[in-house]
Amino acid sequence: MAVLRQDIDQNIQRLEKFCETDSCVYSNLAEILKKEKEEGTSKMVASCSRALFWLTRTMDFTAGLLRLLSKEMSSKMEELVEECYMTTLKPHHGWIASAAFKVCLKLVPDNKTFMEAIGARDESYDTLREDIDTLSSLLTPILKEIYFVLEQYGLSRLRSM
Repeated sequence: MAVLRQDIDQNIQRLEKFCETDSCVYSNLAEILKKEKEEGTSKMVASCSRALFWLTRTMDFTAGLLRLLSKEMSSKMEELVEECYMTTLKPHHGWIASAAFKVCLKLVPDNKTFMEAIGARDESYDTLREDIDTLSSLLTPILKEIYFVLEQYGLSRLRSM
């Protein structure tokens, strides 16, 4: 998970740095996307547009995984992660990223370890299920809006290696 966390952190830092260059002009993500599109840099590997794209995909994967977990708490984490990956990230990954995922899948913690890591406080996981459902209901419309903005700037079909 360290590699994924590092990738997420780099993408966040890239966006933060860009915003700091002129926080009045780049007060929202759409302005950053607009500037990079105008400059023709939006699809470059180190662009903020790509950073936002992959952060959004990562949030989509995470939200999807939590929704699956909420519905199927007794399913194996490895199966849930793989199912969610197939629908959210795999369509956007090339063969290198897909191969890396298969390796990472072997490192997925068991259910109990994962549940404890995300803050499960009771054995029945009722509170956790409620928290996941609340988070999902808040995150889903935000993700839809970000995807809409990405689509407007021609960034909905980026792929990794």
